[in-house]
Amino acid sequence: IVNKKEEIVGVATFYNRKDGKPFDEYDEQITEMLTQFLGWSVLNTDTYDKMNKLENGKDIAQEMLMYQTKATPDEVESILQYKEKLEQECIEDCDEKDLLRILKEELPEPVDVELYEFHFGDFPVDEYDLIKCGLRMFFELNVVEKFKVPAEVLTRWMYTVRKGYRDITYHNWRHGFNVGQTMFTLLMTGKIKKYYSDLEAFAMVAAAFCHDIDHRGTNNLYQMKSSSPLAKLHGSSILERHHLEYSKTLLQDETLNIFQNLNKRQNEVVLHLFEVAIIATDLALYFKKRTMFQKIVDAIEKMEKEEDAIRYITMDPIKKEVIMAMMMT
Repeated sequence: IVNKKEEIVGVATFYNRKDGKPFDEYDEQITEMLTQFLGWSVLNTDTYDKMNKLENGKDIAQEMLMYQTKATPDEVESILQYKEKLEQECIEDCDEKDLLRILKEELPEPVDVELYEFHFGDFPVDEYDLIKCGLRMFFELNVVEKFKVPAEVLTRWMYTVRKGYRDITYHNWRHGFNVGQTMFTLLMTGKIKKYYSDLEAFAMVAAAFCHDIDHRGTNNLYQMKSSSPLAKLHGSSILERHHLEYSKTLLQDETLNIFQNLNKRQNEVVLHLFEVAIIATDLALYFKKRTMFQKIVDAIEKMEKEEDAIRYITMDPIKKEVIMAMMMT
């Protein structure tokens, strides 16, 4: 018995035809077909076994990564100070309303850090306090209570996103935060929020924070020319697809899933918007999107009423995605 690689994987022996006659040429053809099938079956079983081992290895590697990256209970407690303020040793014993209240008390006021301003500068703020600023944005969007985001999960997710960024020159946590703050400011101060639902705004700001998570400090061309594992895994938009997959991996952990209380349809919307927003940061796609964006702008400028512009954009998901792509870049 040989497999598809012509390797011998076994021996099949046939004895004594039921009618007592000797085996003929037809019997040989039948047994040859049967042994080919057996060889392929062995190969498929072996391949399935290898795939299972690879999948298990991936799960173990992912578990190791999460252990090192995920915010620890002490890190969460450094922001969500339930032990000190609620006098509870176990966060599970705390009322959710109390947790949200003490979390908001711990966060900076937007006016003090100029969170709504396009000229916002991150240099006066240390990286730890940028986590708090990021949390404040979600409260300003009024999505935390509306979508029932647990205070502990939101805090852990925000802290974990910060830890997911590597200590590199440019595509680091400060850059990730600045893109998130710019998205927030465009929505709120730039008044683009009127084109998007609360859920969409929630997903857009969250995706902006994650858009360069685990960036390696090199570009897609380098990944391709060095034949890196990322390049072999993702055919196009290599790093962007890695950032997307990393972000989705975080959300697969219920203790990090800030969208855990959404229904199935809402979750599908969020994941789709994450993909649109993060993949849009591949500058190879930028110029095509910019041309489409310019056409939208030209059309809106000819409209006399704001209601007409809102209807023109909100009724077409493609236009909303094009604008979102420009907001990301």
